[in-house]
Amino acid sequence: MEINKIKQIAEKYSNNVLEYRRYLHKHPELSFNEFKTSEYIVDFLNKNQIKFKKGIAKTGILAVIEGSKPGKTIALRADIDALPITEQNNCDYKSENNGVMHACGHDVHTASLMGAILILNEIKSELSGKVLFVFQPAEEKLPGGAKQMLEEGIFNEHKPDFIIAQHVNPSMKAGVIGFKSGMYMASTDEIYMTVKGKGGHAAMPNQITDTVLIASHIIIALQQIVSRKAFATMPTVLSFGKVIANGATNIIPDEVKIEGTFRTMNEEWRKEALSQVKFISQNVAKSMGAECEVNIVNGYPSLINNENVTNKTKTLSEQYLGKQNVIDMDVRMTAEDFSYFAQAYPSTMYRLGTSGKAENTNSPLHSAHFDIDESVLKYSHGLMAWIALNLTKD
Repeated sequence: MEINKIKQIAEKYSNNVLEYRRYLHKHPELSFNEFKTSEYIVDFLNKNQIKFKKGIAKTGILAVIEGSKPGKTIALRADIDALPITEQNNCDYKSENNGVMHACGHDVHTASLMGAILILNEIKSELSGKVLFVFQPAEEKLPGGAKQMLEEGIFNEHKPDFIIAQHVNPSMKAGVIGFKSGMYMASTDEIYMTVKGKGGHAAMPNQITDTVLIASHIIIALQQIVSRKAFATMPTVLSFGKVIANGATNIIPDEVKIEGTFRTMNEEWRKEALSQVKFISQNVAKSMGAECEVNIVNGYPSLINNENVTNKTKTLSEQYLGKQNVIDMDVRMTAEDFSYFAQAYPSTMYRLGTSGKAENTNSPLHSAHFDIDESVLKYSHGLMAWIALNLTKD
């Protein structure tokens, strides 16, 4: 099928995609609680007579369109959950759910996937193979909806040859999309430490164990993991964003709590570094007369974009949007549970630029002011359909 035909059909459905996005933005739901969102998608699928299975990982959905010709099976994935953020934008589609907001663009991902379904359903007589549509819950919360969907056998009946995901990026202009082959996004682990000692009067430090001072030494000592133990070529981040020493100006508390995150892009180094976190923390505390309890909660693995799938998808995107609008990206130290899909099947995630002239369209992800230049909804669904149409061909 000619590319201009796909663009014409995409344009026909662009108002539908806009409507879907605004509805979803107005009615966000938190991870593993996307019940009304799931119902909205199910109603859409039923209306368009699309085969689907619901209730995967509680609120997840897998839909399928089968072409009239033999070919490959490709899965397109969108995440459907929102964040615990109170929206600060003033717009007609502002969140009606207090304290919950689509601040990471999952409403865009879902609406675009719904639009791709409309296009591919209209041209299924010219479609090869199968296209799977994954509406995934809980990308924003451990253990992540992708992991649970895989564990529940989402692809037992239809096994994809490739999986593709689209994700918004407010640091890129609307009209531009980006690709990164190989290492792209980091693994993420949560670190929880409790330094325990004998608290007391701050004016008599010789009679107590200064847990605040010890906690400070631990945080500083742990930075050598990044600066001295990591390979210079391996992206690694160790940050602590929460320290609770609930004493007073003249009280040293019995314990201090420290919370942070560790991120990298190599599973062997990840395991070794987390072992070092525990070893260094406990031994620094011990050397200063205290103890340190360390609890590490393993999060998502690093996202590795398959080179072959990335290159093919990039070429198709250049055809659809023009080479000048497709760029190469660098690694990101943020994390994505799409990495579980990428571990299991050849996959790639590309970025959809969403910034425009309006100030809030330049606000970062997870911001209370996040929004998009909605012009991207004129082609985001068409691009996905074009990619699927071509990757399913033998």
